[in-house]
Amino acid sequence: MRTAIVTDSTAYIPKDVREALHIYMIPLSVSFGIEAYREEVDIHAEPFFEEVRQHKHLPTTSQPSIGAFVELFETLAKQYDAVVSIHLSSGISGTYQGALTAAGMVEGLQVYAYDSEISCMAQGFYAMEAAEMALAGKHPQEIIARLDEIKTSLRAYFMVDDLIHLQRGGRLSSAQAFIGSLLQVKPLLHFQNKVIVLFEKIRTRKKAIKRIEELFAEDAKLGVPLKAAIIHANRLEEAEAWKQELVQTYPNVEFLISYFGPVIGTHLGEGALGLTWYRP
Repeated sequence: MRTAIVTDSTAYIPKDVREALHIYMIPLSVSFGIEAYREEVDIHAEPFFEEVRQHKHLPTTSQPSIGAFVELFETLAKQYDAVVSIHLSSGISGTYQGALTAAGMVEGLQVYAYDSEISCMAQGFYAMEAAEMALAGKHPQEIIARLDEIKTSLRAYFMVDDLIHLQRGGRLSSAQAFIGSLLQVKPLLHFQNKVIVLFEKIRTRKKAIKRIEELFAEDAKLGVPLKAAIIHANRLEEAEAWKQELVQTYPNVEFLISYFGPVIGTHLGEGALGLTWYRP
């Protein structure tokens, strides 16, 4: 059975990796006023943050249209028997629901829409492993079963410089944002029940990073193989330095560096930093 793997742009899988693994990407968009840009196509992370600094108002974000999904699925139907379409959490975006709706509008193709319940490279891990399985000829149901297995070990924590972006974008309550800014904390966040919630309030950036390391160590110190990604919002040097520290401490972990792109960066703000990991 020929199975295609689709994910959306918020997985932030580099183009060369997508091409090597035959992963198809459908973009979400950011808009500055009336100008809309498809992330990972028309605009990328670094120029996006430069653009944000030049505007008084935050950009808005939008999910792919159902028509865009239908068009992609109809194209894939010419080459494949099935699609596993993996998307960012349905708790923060309607993208997954869009894939689900479009699936019922395309003939001759079995579409399995999958809610990662998370985003960024954590979502990317699902898509990359699914793609490797698809290339090995695994059935979609086997792939879905493996994705469910990944979900039991996957963890992700991230810190932001302030909560104002999340509050303005409706991804966090105004009360939480007010408390965070009032205390001048570096909020530590994670996904819970498909939405972004406050995990802990940390006083400084350095302490927030240290706390993420402590959470990571709970799994990494067991010595089992792990895959992990450091994710940054326009803080590459800081991410690389952190990776070097972690690599020396945890030889059992395969680390990579990823990024918060335009859509997720709109909600987290420049300077956000996170760590995600799972057991392969």
